[in-house]
Amino acid sequence: MSKKLYIETLGCAMNVRDSEHMIAELNEKDDYVLTTDSKEADLILINTCSVREKPVQKLFSELGVFNKSKKEGAKIGVCGCTASHLGKEIIKRAPYVNFVLGARNVSKISEVLHKDKAVEIDINYDESDFAFKDFRSSAYKAYINISIGCDKSCTFCIVPKTRGDEISIPTDLILKECQKAVESGAKELFLLGQNVNNYGRRFSGEHEKVNFTELLRRISKIEGLHRIRFTSPHPFHMDDEFLEEFASNPKICKSMHMPLQSGSSKVLKEMKRGYTKEWFLNRVEKLKSMIPDVGLSTDIIVAFPGESDEDFADTMDVVRKVGFEQIFSFKYSPRPLTEAAEFTNVVDEEIGSERLFALQELHNEILDQKVQEQLGRVYEVYFEELRADGYVAGRSDNNYLVKVKGSEELLGTLADVKITKVGRASLVGEIL
Repeated sequence: MSKKLYIETLGCAMNVRDSEHMIAELNEKDDYVLTTDSKEADLILINTCSVREKPVQKLFSELGVFNKSKKEGAKIGVCGCTASHLGKEIIKRAPYVNFVLGARNVSKISEVLHKDKAVEIDINYDESDFAFKDFRSSAYKAYINISIGCDKSCTFCIVPKTRGDEISIPTDLILKECQKAVESGAKELFLLGQNVNNYGRRFSGEHEKVNFTELLRRISKIEGLHRIRFTSPHPFHMDDEFLEEFASNPKICKSMHMPLQSGSSKVLKEMKRGYTKEWFLNRVEKLKSMIPDVGLSTDIIVAFPGESDEDFADTMDVVRKVGFEQIFSFKYSPRPLTEAAEFTNVVDEEIGSERLFALQELHNEILDQKVQEQLGRVYEVYFEELRADGYVAGRSDNNYLVKVKGSEELLGTLADVKITKVGRASLVGEIL
């Protein structure tokens, strides 16, 4: 009789893919099947995020709840980025945890499962050639890792300390995985890496040297594939060849996540981002000259140490000029193991809150105007999600969430949709 696995995934799309890898390995090697009820699970996994402080705080409260409610004999494992940076400390604070598995050690899941109190957190462990078993949480799109780790040294970011140095996954492995996903029914592929457009900088062995632009060209030749998305490209690596391929390749969706972090060149230098306000705006201008309707999203941190009123005004200026469709905005919180955690020129908490509110209000104004402009527009939508209210939802090429009245026969199909109703979170339309 199969054992039951409950897994909670916090954080980014890379964590989602790591969870899929662990599910596949546990199913193949240890006969686990997924359950949505933690109380009936034989194994409970929390795949953690450490990019911000709140998910780390949430981890220990979640662990306490699971420990009280789990069935007798069930194991608890902590995985992911918080596992990487806290390691044995997790078991010290929560001694009922059976094992800890770092973000760079996903392939060892079956191994640590059978070693009580195992702690595997080597951030230099190389999984780039490991052929994971196959599991996907969606039948309609597939997440594909193209690299692991990060070579940047952004002063606010803990990721290089939890996922290690950047290594590109060999091109032939990526292409095989993409081909297999499409043959299984996925019409959309979502390529994942901390800095996807830095792909090819380093492989762990002797492999053909392929850059990200060439990888996109090769993936787009797969028959039956309709759409390619990816996250996150780094503004520093957005050369003209990359942007021109993005604009001209019909299989690449015309939405781009461009992590700004700050609009101030001074703050960007303190963050060690490697580009200026002017470079970022130049890349946006080039993109919009080739694709006027390109959908742009970004990440912004306000109240980074030393951020002045003038620096924040620069951020607001970029937001006005670009007109992002989506902004993931946060007030700076110091993370352990990062350079900025030692900075002493801390911005007052209340000022930080005021800046975050002002930024979000400005974005809401921009968004309200943008969504009104969508009324009557026609988009090709790829449907991939059933909604409880009798709607089916999907994404336009430029990443608007679009809903239509319908049922499951629409799932996995593409259709032209005329927008009839708009809102900040989603658009509603009718299939033509």
